[in-house]
Amino acid sequence: MTRMTHTHEGELVVFHLGMTIRKWWRPDLWMPVSAAMPRMMAELLGDPDSGLLGSTMLLGRRGPYLVQYWSSIDELYAYASAPAQEHRPAWTRFNRLARKHPGAIGVWHETYRVAAAESVYVDTPAMGLGAATGLVEIGRRHDRARARLDDGATRARS
Repeated sequence: MTRMTHTHEGELVVFHLGMTIRKWWRPDLWMPVSAAMPRMMAELLGDPDSGLLGSTMLLGRRGPYLVQYWSSIDELYAYASAPAQEHRPAWTRFNRLARKHPGAIGVWHETYRVAAAESVYVDTPAMGLGAATGLVEIGRRHDRARARLDDGATRARS
């Protein structure tokens, strides 16, 4: 049985982003918004200096939900506000659509600056934070979740 934990040094930001589809019968309204995300993800994943460490896409009952891991808040905000990147034009299109068709579709996000993080992966492939930052075997000193978290950093130490 192999027990692993994530490894990361430095700032860590977790960003949740979702789309709420309120009028499923209007794909002409929500499909263009939905189609913007793969373009943004391709752009970010194609640029190793973007600050995006990794992401996971989920599907909830109200629509798609994305969890992203970033190496800094400054890099996340730089991407979000860069006029030459995919996000700004997509945000402008969404706002135009939302004003023209209120209540059809919504977007939401939450941003977390992580002071400390704990993870364990037992006989499973890396996912979530571990997939974004890499894995290391859990050493004897960090056998318990509290010990990994109490170490005070978002990185694992053996």
